[in-house]
Amino acid sequence: MNASQSALKTFKLPAVVAAHIKPDPLEALRSPQLNQSFSEKSLARESVAGSEFNDIALDDESFSPVVLTARPPPIPEPSHSPETKEDTANRPKSVSFASPSTESVATKSHRKTASTTTIRSFHDGNDDSLFTRLDFRESNGSGPRGSVDGQLKLQEEFARLHEKEVQAHTTTEGVIDWDFWGAVISDYHAFASEHPSELADAIQKGIPATLRGMMWQHMAASKDPKLESTYLRLLKETSTHEKAITRDLGRTFPHHDFFTDGQGIGQENLFNVLKAYSLYDPQVGYCQGLPFIVAILLLNMPDEEAFSLLVRLMSVYDLQGHFLPEMPKLQLRLFQFDRLIEELLPVLHVHFLRQGVKSSMFCSQWFLTLFSYRFPLEIVFRIYDNCLANGIEAIFGFSVTLLKKNEEALLALKFDEILAFMNTKLFDCYLIQHPEDRIEGSGAKYRVDEFIQDAAALRITPFMLDCHRHEYEDLVRETNKHALQIDELRSSNRMLSNQLKTMENSLAQLNQEHVEILNELVKQRLRNEEIEEELVRYKLLYAEAMHQQEGANQSNRISLAQMMQSLKRGSS
Repeated sequence: MNASQSALKTFKLPAVVAAHIKPDPLEALRSPQLNQSFSEKSLARESVAGSEFNDIALDDESFSPVVLTARPPPIPEPSHSPETKEDTANRPKSVSFASPSTESVATKSHRKTASTTTIRSFHDGNDDSLFTRLDFRESNGSGPRGSVDGQLKLQEEFARLHEKEVQAHTTTEGVIDWDFWGAVISDYHAFASEHPSELADAIQKGIPATLRGMMWQHMAASKDPKLESTYLRLLKETSTHEKAITRDLGRTFPHHDFFTDGQGIGQENLFNVLKAYSLYDPQVGYCQGLPFIVAILLLNMPDEEAFSLLVRLMSVYDLQGHFLPEMPKLQLRLFQFDRLIEELLPVLHVHFLRQGVKSSMFCSQWFLTLFSYRFPLEIVFRIYDNCLANGIEAIFGFSVTLLKKNEEALLALKFDEILAFMNTKLFDCYLIQHPEDRIEGSGAKYRVDEFIQDAAALRITPFMLDCHRHEYEDLVRETNKHALQIDELRSSNRMLSNQLKTMENSLAQLNQEHVEILNELVKQRLRNEEIEEELVRYKLLYAEAMHQQEGANQSNRISLAQMMQSLKRGSS
C-alpha cells in the first residue's frame, strides 16, 4: 500500500459534515435493494409529478415493443472497487450535489466535450499519460453550478450509506472501498487534481452501483437546485410532444422491471423528464433516442437529478447536436468514426466499402443512445462512467474496439449478414463461455472489464480527432460554398425568370391594348363609311331638291311670261 492509498484509508468526514448529520431524514430517498421489486410499494420515494401520468394512456396499441437487452448489472471481477449483487441490482439512488466552485485550469487546444473533471486515461496505456482537466463551463458560459450546501448534503448521504452498510454487517473489505470513494466524494475536484491516475483506474474498473449516481453528477457538475425547481415548474405545463413521448415509453427497456409497468413510477418518471426537457429545449423538443439516455440516468438517480444531468449532457457534453433537426454533431462524429476505421482497421474499411455498408447503418444508433439500445446494461453503465469522466469522445474507443474485436468475423460476412451481426452478435466475443465462470441462475454474462481495458488500450488521440474534424469542416465549407453558388445561380435565375414573366405580362398587355386600338380604328372606319354613305344620300336628296326647285322656277317663269304676253295683248 503506497502513501496515497494510506492517506485514503484514514479518510474521515469533516467535522462540519459530521455536525450536520441528522437521524436519517433522507432514508426514503434510498433505492430499493436486491430483495425488493420495482413495484410501487417497494419504491419509498414518491414521484414529484404526483399521479397526473396515471391519466395518460398509451394511444398506440399497434406497435411491437423492441426487444432490448436489459439484464441487471453482474458482479464484476475483483478490482479496485468491485460491486456486490445488492449494489448492482435494480436502481441505485443518490442525492448528490455539485461540489463547490473552483477556478478552471487551462485546457488543451483540442475541443473536447468536458466533464467537470475530465480524465484522459485510455489512450496512452500508462499512468503518466493521465491528466485531470477541471472544466466548469455552463451552456451559457456563466460558470459552475452547485453550492457548499450541496457538497455537505452529498457527504451526509454518503455517510448514511456507509453507516447503514456497517450496521447491516454487509460490508466486507474489497467490496466497496468506502475510504477511497469517501475521499473522492469529500472533495472531488481536489482529489481528481491530486490523484488523477488512481481515480482514472477506479473509474475504469467501475464505479460502485450504490455511488454511481453521485459520481455521475460530480463528474458532470450537474447538481443544480435552480434547475431542479425549473423541472418541477415544467411538469405543470403541457408539451406538444406528449403524445409522441407516451407512444415510445413502452419501447424503452420493455423487459426491465423498472419500466415494465405502464402505470409504474419508472415510465412516469421517464415521461416527466422527457416532457420537461422538450419544454426546456424547444430546439430539440423530443427525438427518438432520448428515452434510452434518460432511462439509464433514472436507473441511477431521481428524476429531478436525471433532468439536470440530461441538461448538462446536452449542453456541455455537446449531445444536443445529435438531436437537432439536421444532427450536425452526429454527422461530424460519424465522419470521424469513418476516418478512424480507415486508419486503424483499413482491411475492414475496404470490406465495408465493397459491401456497401455505411457507418450510419449501425453506428448512428450507438451514438444517439450512447450504446444503451440493445447493449447489456452492465456494459452500458461502464460506458457511461467513462464518457462522463473523459467526454463524449470516449464513444470512439468503444466503437472501434467492438469492430476490431469482431474484425475477423465481419470480414467473412456479406451486407445483410453484417447488419444482422451488428444487431445480435456484436458482444458474443466478450461472452463468458465457461459455465464455471457464470453465476448460477443468472443470464448471459460478459467480460466487461476486458472490454473496457481493450478500449483503454486503443490509441485514439485528440490530434487524430482534431484532424478529422478540420477535414470535415473543410468538406462542409466546400459543400456549403458549392451550395451557396448554386443558391446564387438559382436566385439569379429566379430573378431573371421574374423579369421575363414581367416582360411577358407587359407584352401581353401591349398586345391587348393594340388589339383594342385596332378594333376602335375599324369601328371608326365603319362609322366614317356610314357617314359618307349618309352624306351621299343627303347630296342626292339635295340635288333632287335643287332639280325640283329649278323645274318649279322654270314653270313659274314660263307662267309669268305667258301672263305678261297676255297683258300686253289686252292693252293693245
